[in-house]
Amino acid sequence: MNMVKALLLIGALIGLGGCGPEESSSTVDEKKINSKPENLIVWEDIGKSDALAPAIKSFEEKTGINVEVKEVEMSSQMKERIRLDGPAGTGPDVFTLPHDQIGQLAIEGILNPIDVNEKILNQFTDSSIDSQTYDGKVYGLPKAAETPVLIYNKKLMGQAPASMEELYALSKNTEPGQYGFLAVWNNLYFGFGVMGGMDGYIFDDEGGSLNRKDIGLNNDGSVKGAEYIKKWYQEGIFPKGLFGENGGATMESLFIEGKASAVMAGPWAFNSFREAGVNIGVAPLPKLPNGEPMKTLIGVKGWHVSSYSSHAKWAQMLVEHLSSEENARIRFETTGEIPPVKSLLNDPLIQDNQEANAVAIQSTYGVPMPNIPEMGEVWGPMGTALELITLDKKPTEEALDEAVKTIQSSIEANHQ
Repeated sequence: MNMVKALLLIGALIGLGGCGPEESSSTVDEKKINSKPENLIVWEDIGKSDALAPAIKSFEEKTGINVEVKEVEMSSQMKERIRLDGPAGTGPDVFTLPHDQIGQLAIEGILNPIDVNEKILNQFTDSSIDSQTYDGKVYGLPKAAETPVLIYNKKLMGQAPASMEELYALSKNTEPGQYGFLAVWNNLYFGFGVMGGMDGYIFDDEGGSLNRKDIGLNNDGSVKGAEYIKKWYQEGIFPKGLFGENGGATMESLFIEGKASAVMAGPWAFNSFREAGVNIGVAPLPKLPNGEPMKTLIGVKGWHVSSYSSHAKWAQMLVEHLSSEENARIRFETTGEIPPVKSLLNDPLIQDNQEANAVAIQSTYGVPMPNIPEMGEVWGPMGTALELITLDKKPTEEALDEAVKTIQSSIEANHQ
């Protein structure tokens, strides 16, 4: 039996999986795994440890375990640090990740699958649990979700339009130098909202597992969506500066300067717009011409158990505690991060908060960004395809077909 299979068997027998991938099965000490530790270590994102403090305090009071919190930049540094510090024995028991990194770290054996009951799982939205699931196993519990929404300048736009057709008409009738609505749709992260809303998809979802061989970025829906995106660029509704890597910065600058009435952006932009003096309104994105909502990509941050932890049972207890309704409420009140907890999404705490409610509603229409490693092969070819389409340098179907062929070839070469 190889090492990985031995560890999986031991994890199944004791219901924990508390040893790291480098440990031999002969060294596993069940009593050590189950024994109550004196300390647990949590890695939290930069600037967020204060929001975690109440939950840590209540866990310590409940269990008598001391919890040490360290801040590590989540998006890029967290996964690199855990790869080094985990095997060295200096890593965390519990740490946080954006969900699109789960698949790769699960394959590497860095994440411990968790075994939680249905009652706990049912506290969260289906899409947020899907985001934490890889190949049928749950690898974490959600702490916050985000997705693009419509952000508008209340001085320039009295209320959010209900449809993209209405927003299109407003955008066509602006004065020179002014723009109605702006979005960086030649970036797949934002453009997929349109393509997905017209029945495009990235990888087909087959019973909770993504089929790497079934790519829908050139199906009829994706073609229709890309054609609609092209229309906004070709008719001059979007300025030329919205192309390329600086498109997002250009869009935000125009909005802050009062030259754009509305933009497609996410919760990460709320504070910067307010600090710049813009009186913002926030709403779900208007419905597409086919009457369907935009199917935006959802990003979910979660809590995870390190496979290098010697105390997986207690680390999972801590994950469940940090993700509880009570602690999710406290976190929202402190950070404004929207917890995908069903009861809170229906609570006045969020429903009466325009910004949070807009994100919550839009999230019900969206889909989690694929968390499989193969997703890394998608961004480049699709970025090229959308740029060729919006610049009218290649027919839409041809550009998407070429992108999908490139993606398929890269997956075959790099993910066998």
